Formats: sequence, C-alpha cells, structure tokens
Amino acid sequence: MRKLFVIAAIMLISAAPSRLFSQNENTSKEYQILSENHKMLVDIALKAKIPQPEVKIAPVPSNWSKGSLLQLGFSQMSLSNWAAGGYSSVALNAYVNLFKTYEVKDMFWENRLQLALGFINSFGDKFKKSDDKIIFDSKYGYRAWNKVFASAAFNFRSQSSNTFNYPSSGKVLVSGPFSPAYFSFGIGLDYKPAKVLSINFSPLTSNLVIVTKEELRVKYGNRVDQPAKLELGAQLKIDYKQQLSKNLAVASNLILFSDFLKNPQNIKVNWDLFIDAKINKYFSTNIRTNLIYDDNILIPDKDGVLDKRVQFKEILSVGFSYTFGQFKK
Repeated sequence: MRKLFVIAAIMLISAAPSRLFSQNENTSKEYQILSENHKMLVDIALKAKIPQPEVKIAPVPSNWSKGSLLQLGFSQMSLSNWAAGGYSSVALNAYVNLFKTYEVKDMFWENRLQLALGFINSFGDKFKKSDDKIIFDSKYGYRAWNKVFASAAFNFRSQSSNTFNYPSSGKVLVSGPFSPAYFSFGIGLDYKPAKVLSINFSPLTSNLVIVTKEELRVKYGNRVDQPAKLELGAQLKIDYKQQLSKNLAVASNLILFSDFLKNPQNIKVNWDLFIDAKINKYFSTNIRTNLIYDDNILIPDKDGVLDKRVQFKEILSVGFSYTFGQFKK
C-alpha cells in the first residue's frame, strides 16, 4: 500500500512544474500555496528512500602468488655441579623462505629466496656460527608442448659472514661472504608431470665460482691468482614438494652438474632435504639436511690432510614457525 502511495506522489510531482524543485525564491513561494495534501505527498516523495540493488564486483584474479615461512629455534642446557658431567650450551637458529610466482596458461616465472643463520655457545666460549646460507633461485618457462616448458634458470648461493673453525691453536677462516659464491645460469627444458614435481634439464649451463679471499681460493678449486672461475657443462635439477598430510610436508631439491671443461665424469652433487612436522599454528619440528660433493673442494681430516670428501649437514629444530600468504614449502 505504501508503495502505491509513493508512486502516486511521484506522479503528482512529475505533473507539477519543474520549477518546484529549483533552489530559488520562486520555488519556495509556489510550494507554500500548494494544498496541504499536495504538500504531504511531495514531502513523502522527497523523503522516500528507494533501495538500490547492491552490485558486487568480483575481484580480478591475480596471476601472482606469494608467501613466506619464518622459523625460529632455540635450545638451552645449564649444568651446575653435575656429577655425570657435561657442558652448558645455548643454540639459536633462524630460517626464512620467501617465494613469488607468476603463472598463466602457457608461462611461469618462479622466484625463491632462502636465508638461514645459526649460532651455538658451549663450554663458556663466545657464540660460534653453526649455519649460514643465502640461496636465490629464479626460473622462467614457456610451454613447448603438453607438460614440457622451454626454460631458463638462475641460481645464486653464498653466505652472509665469515665462518671459522676452532682448532687448539686458535681460529681458522674457512669461508666468508663471496668466498665462495656460486652463480649458475642454464637453458634447457623443464618437465612438470605433476604440481609437486619439476625436472629441469639444462644441457647448456654456466657456473661462475667466485672466491674473493685469496687464502681460500685453492680450497674451493680456484688458483691463488684466480678470484673467479668459469665452468661450462650440463645440469639436472629435480624439485619435489609434497604436503603428505595436514601437518607433514617434505621438500627435496637435487642438483647434478657435469663440467665439460674439467673431469666431466665427476658429477657434482648438491641435495637439500626439508621435512616439516607441524605441532600447531605457531610451533613445528623440522629437519633440514644438505649433502654436497664437489671434487674441486678440498677438506682437511682430523690430521689436516686435504682431500675430496662428501659434505653433510643436518639441523633438527623445534620452535616457532609461521607462514604468510600462499606459502609452499
């Protein structure tokens, strides 16, 4: 009934002279001579609020996805007059993993940055570094056919500060920023049989090995007078990332490289493995391992004899863990 009343008021208003709605003195005078009923209809029409339909505009989907993972681990042991023996110790470690990916139907561009830093204090000594790495990966691919992409991949690896060993005679520098640093660029094919697996083969790959500190160059395969060394060869890289269950995830990155210029039969290996078991929203247990074999790197044994050796590092951490955005381990 009210709607009919409002419609009638609007029809009366439309029949009235247009000057009724102007904001001048004539409008005011003409409005005053209207009948009371007419005035009431005009007031109702002017005050009536005609609902407007809500128009919801769907957000434009972005081709970018991004996310990050932050993990902080801490352990502490304190002993005082402990008959069974032992040493007090404190360990701290931090790990940051950032990614940003652009993806459309026939093209992708993946970027990932990993940072790690750890310290340990035992026997009442100063804090000593237990972990330090900077890794940046970038890969571009354009679909060639089906699940195969023509690709170009870039990788950078180094660390943020000096690392020392502590023999009885003092401390010895073993690595530092850009000592060594590895730059790798390869062109080839990237095969993605599933979202969790990527196999990249680059038959044309260049590696640049930089060692800025002269005293470390021979250890990492460069000559004393050679701050940078170029390697040309082929590379195979296998990435596997899988959410095994709601609270368990695994990520594996295996790189195999053959240097055509020197001993191509000696395959260089770099394998990173990451297993994360989520406790709750803010805490998790994780294991990170890194296995490296490079016949150019000479490592001393307990007697100080330098030789080619398999390198292995394992870090077990329990602590704070939080993800931002669309993080993929």
